[in-house]
Amino acid sequence: MISRSVRLISPSGYCHNQPAAQQAIARLRAAGHQIENEQVITRRFQRFAGTDAERLADINQLASLSTLPDIVLAVRGGYGASRLLESIDYIGLQRRLMNQPVALCGHSDFTVIQLALLAQVGLITFSAPMLAGNFGAATLSEFTLHHFWRALTSPTVEVKWQSETPDQGEWQGTLWGGNLAMICSLIGTPWMPQIENGILVIEDVNEHPFRIERMLIQLQQSGILARQRAIVTGSFTSTALSEYDNGFNFETVWQHVRDISGLPVISGLDFGHAADTVTLPLGTRARLAVSQGHAHLQATGHPVLRE
Repeated sequence: MISRSVRLISPSGYCHNQPAAQQAIARLRAAGHQIENEQVITRRFQRFAGTDAERLADINQLASLSTLPDIVLAVRGGYGASRLLESIDYIGLQRRLMNQPVALCGHSDFTVIQLALLAQVGLITFSAPMLAGNFGAATLSEFTLHHFWRALTSPTVEVKWQSETPDQGEWQGTLWGGNLAMICSLIGTPWMPQIENGILVIEDVNEHPFRIERMLIQLQQSGILARQRAIVTGSFTSTALSEYDNGFNFETVWQHVRDISGLPVISGLDFGHAADTVTLPLGTRARLAVSQGHAHLQATGHPVLRE
């Protein structure tokens, strides 16, 4: 594998699992990669990975680096990125990063920064594994690693999976999305991308199906779903149903969303907070095809790391 430079950023919560972060760094170095900005791992202020100014600097410093890294990798999610959106140097980042072979990677809370960059200046980033939770996992997912490196080094990102969706067809549009709660937090703000003919991919963690349905209804009632071509659902982990639900589950939610929006909902993609997750470029051109439960997603137009 080619040696890559990986610059760490920590714009959200404090990295409470320090051993995992150190394990991740050891693994990356053992694979021949160089780690930059390692000090952000131990930085802490209240529940955050540093003060707002420190965490903002993680992002804005990218605009003035004399030598760009290959990969900018978020340490973890949590909460804190929303505090930074008004102060990000969008124009500076656009000037420095647009059309450069640099991959900005993360998910979860990082979704709001990714969507703000897309909305403000059209920067394409990767909804991708993060340092502590993925690269530092007790058991490293070969599935996740394979899809990560393939997405960052291939001009076409391609994923295939089995879906229980009743929908069939082919749809083309702009691939975007990420963590559903973070997407909904941007409704009515300048940081929400105005995507026409989108393929919206969503995931979440620690959210009951009724909360997921409520957020999707919010997207419908705000007019956002009406501008989409299709919805792809990823992993919805760490949730527990009870006797009270009486048959109400995620499949119920997906069908209700089909009914109220008229959109196809293609479920079952390994994407999100689970150990196995694909890497997807947000803001790219995409084609989604589904036939008899076989789903195929292709995306092009994203930054590709130099060989």
